[in-house]
Amino acid sequence: MKVVLLKDVSGLGARGEVVKVAEGYARNYLIPKGLAEVATEGRLKEIARRDRARERKADRLAAQAHRVAAQLEGLTVRVPARAGEGGKLFGSVGNKDIARVLAFRYNLKIERKKLELKEPIKSLGKFPVLARLHPGVQVEFEVEVVGDDA
Repeated sequence: MKVVLLKDVSGLGARGEVVKVAEGYARNYLIPKGLAEVATEGRLKEIARRDRARERKADRLAAQAHRVAAQLEGLTVRVPARAGEGGKLFGSVGNKDIARVLAFRYNLKIERKKLELKEPIKSLGKFPVLARLHPGVQVEFEVEVVGDDA
């Protein structure tokens, strides 16, 4: 009997897979526990439709990530911060501050979690930042921390 797995089943397959199992195993264990359902023609069409939609969405997100990466490449983002004597900042500049400047000045909405700093920036100067926008799409750009008066 062919069934569609609704959840991952160890030793059998992952969620969404169509597998062939013994009829007793399907009727007495998988179906009553909500782990699988019978693979009808309509259910198989629905799974294929959902997979196509998921692929289209992934392609759209990848294309969007490539466009943002092209805009970020070679960009120097100026982030103003309050600094004392010697260029030491009051506090630090983190990925949240950089994401806010990117959204405000460059109209690039990037989640702060996708911006990687080696450590929080605590002085004036230029620092590299890595943006992991999508699996396989990452770009490094420069952040220049300047004093408030600049």
